[in-house]
Amino acid sequence: MPFAAAPPSPRKPLSAEERRLIRTLRTPAAVQRWLNALAYNVETDGESQRSFRGVVRTQSAHCMEAALFAAVVLEQHGYPPLVMSLESQDNLDHVIFVHRTPAGWGSVARSRDPGLHGRRPVFATLRGLAYSYLDEYVDYTGRLRGYGVANLAEAMGRYDWRWTTGNVWKVEQMLIDWPHVKLPSSDARYRALKRKYRQFRKANGDRKPLFYQGREKWSPLPAEYKGG
Repeated sequence: MPFAAAPPSPRKPLSAEERRLIRTLRTPAAVQRWLNALAYNVETDGESQRSFRGVVRTQSAHCMEAALFAAVVLEQHGYPPLVMSLESQDNLDHVIFVHRTPAGWGSVARSRDPGLHGRRPVFATLRGLAYSYLDEYVDYTGRLRGYGVANLAEAMGRYDWRWTTGNVWKVEQMLIDWPHVKLPSSDARYRALKRKYRQFRKANGDRKPLFYQGREKWSPLPAEYKGG
């Protein structure tokens, strides 16, 4: 993998833990495993958009925070800081880190839903990768409408999305405004998936479904979803 241009040095020196994580998490699979072990940031103390440093400090992350963590760490190992915004009809969008290997495109992601975590690098196109989240996105209100991919190093200019200790709301707004490619899908299929989801949740309480096809293309899930 060709190395990207070195990102700006942090104004505040990296802590020993930050340096250790950057040094040891050298691949998307390693980053995914580390994120899987974190608590999901349900934002009980108010909304946040933490940077890499916020994730390390709090040991928790929601989807965009996980994508930014992955982008910062893997940029140090030659991966362009590419993130994909998955746009939903209910405005509950999902953000993932995407990367390409000789075998194809894959992703690193964290979510409250098992089907919205990472994907193995086996997809020929970014569109195919985005479509791999289509069925899994259907719940009570969600349905994918489109996707957009941004290189944060280019899209954010001089804005410090890597090393700041504060929130990075400008990244969220950039992704909202970013051009998205439409992902057409069948209305009949959507309605059938929605019925199936509702029936499963009614029968299983708070448990999330794992009945989807193509699970062999998913990255390993956090421990709480295994065996489902």
